[in-house]
Amino acid sequence: MANLDRYLYPQMSAQRIIPMILWPISLLMVVHRSVFLGVNGDRTDDFKPVYAAAYNFLNNLPVYGENYATVDPHYLYPPSGTLLMAPVAIIDYERARWAFIAVSVVALLISAYLLTRMFGYALNSWVMPTVLFVFFFTETVSHTLIFTNFNSFVLLGMIAFLMLMRSRHDWWAGVPMGLTIAVKPILAPLMLLPLLNRQWRVFVFAVVVPLVLTAVAWPLSVDADAFISRTVPYLGEARDYYNSSIAGNGAYFGVSPWLVLLLRAAFVVMAAFSLWFLYRYYRKTNELLWLATSSGVLLGTAFLVGSLGQGYYSMLLFPLLMTVLLPGSAMRNWPAWLGVYGCMTFDSFYSQRWTAFGWMVEYNKVTWGWSLLMIAVFCSLLFRWLDMRSDGVAGEDVVMRSETDAPPAPTAKSDDSLSLSK
Repeated sequence: MANLDRYLYPQMSAQRIIPMILWPISLLMVVHRSVFLGVNGDRTDDFKPVYAAAYNFLNNLPVYGENYATVDPHYLYPPSGTLLMAPVAIIDYERARWAFIAVSVVALLISAYLLTRMFGYALNSWVMPTVLFVFFFTETVSHTLIFTNFNSFVLLGMIAFLMLMRSRHDWWAGVPMGLTIAVKPILAPLMLLPLLNRQWRVFVFAVVVPLVLTAVAWPLSVDADAFISRTVPYLGEARDYYNSSIAGNGAYFGVSPWLVLLLRAAFVVMAAFSLWFLYRYYRKTNELLWLATSSGVLLGTAFLVGSLGQGYYSMLLFPLLMTVLLPGSAMRNWPAWLGVYGCMTFDSFYSQRWTAFGWMVEYNKVTWGWSLLMIAVFCSLLFRWLDMRSDGVAGEDVVMRSETDAPPAPTAKSDDSLSLSK
């Protein structure tokens, strides 16, 4: 009798099963988030003030004349950003918004692919559909499309910057950084990385690109000086609405100023230690882990201690999340992922039965998510340093090795007992 097992029970590895499940789900999520939720929009429309500013710029009308006392979305981009965004107003508002959503989706798809490649995985691996699924499952990507803002392009610029910097294309690395700074300088803290790595050429285009765009845009705008006199002071304020930073959250809930200052200082201290440890022990042994983790620490801390931190900024933490695939990652612990849930979940906690409690959870979830994530990374690195110091090896020089080399065998104190093969 013939053996029928190979017909009845065909063998299939997890590397084939995962893509089989996640590719169709992920692609349909892309369609749902963009074609349905994105086109439907919501009460918050970040694209409307951008379109209005672009229209005014093209027609020699004032751009920075908004009433900042309202809680409506405001146009906050500098003149250089206005110049880059001006083409959106060439067509009517509705078609411009749809086109912006479509291009944003393309930017997200490219970002997912580049992030997968940056960590050494191929398009046909199980990682690519997993990354795509995580992207579009989150609140940060969903609301970026629904509210129709610039964050997708910031993420693409960030990943391109990290990849080019790591491959030592220093001149080109400054270009995506300069373009994002020209519109939205949220990535500016990442310039600490080439400074620490002594990659001075990165600074050339990172500085020249926004300066050139500003020089071109300034005389073309009828009220460019209003950006300095009106918008910049507003950007320095911690508003008490749509603001998940410590200062914004504290202003909304009436937290004492001394406690807000103490919390901000505490996260700066934790970030300083994390960045020192990463630089001291990982920069020469695993540059990818150093870059991706340090970028997450810099940006996560900036979201918390800055004047404005909005939930959909969390997409810029995706490289930090991807480090879970690397031995030595500070993301290999459950508190870190509880923090990820807080700052990236699309779940709503409004409750008809427990109104006050649900309201407080909903308005605090991003703040505590960022906070728990930064604390988890800090504690993971701190405990490693304490173990190293107790064993008398904290002062030893790190051993240079290629990132493709096998990591040291895990010890009883290591959290890297799980190895992920590519």
